Amino acid sequence: MKSTVLKASGILMALIFLLSLPWPLATAQEMEVIAGGEIEYQSHCAVCHGVDASGNGMMRQYLALPPANLTQLSKKYDGKFPFWQVYRTIDGRAEVRGHGLSQMPVWGPRFRAESGGTDPGAKAQAAGRILSLAFYLQHIQE
Repeated sequence: MKSTVLKASGILMALIFLLSLPWPLATAQEMEVIAGGEIEYQSHCAVCHGVDASGNGMMRQYLALPPANLTQLSKKYDGKFPFWQVYRTIDGRAEVRGHGLSQMPVWGPRFRAESGGTDPGAKAQAAGRILSLAFYLQHIQE
């Protein structure tokens, strides 16, 4: 248990470190994180938001309000990607008006449960998954 916590914490710290490296050194590492975020996106988000994140997923017709076009978030916020707001939305800490009473699944608790619960290791693993999703969404902005 303790080694899992240390391992997960180490992975999260390594992720943060790699993302803070200067541009030429971090390109390959950044793309690895973004690719991981794309896998998370396609596995958990595309069904509603669409494979291309434009809001046209196959579940769209069953939702009270159409899913957001996630490629337009920067445009909506004057050219600045709202990274931490996106993070909190995915995690479930920020409510989304269009989701009403939680039509959008709250991924933070689900990711923590898949990682083994509420211990620090599970929390770190869930945070890494959400970070990679947020970095992927930042990468696909038009």
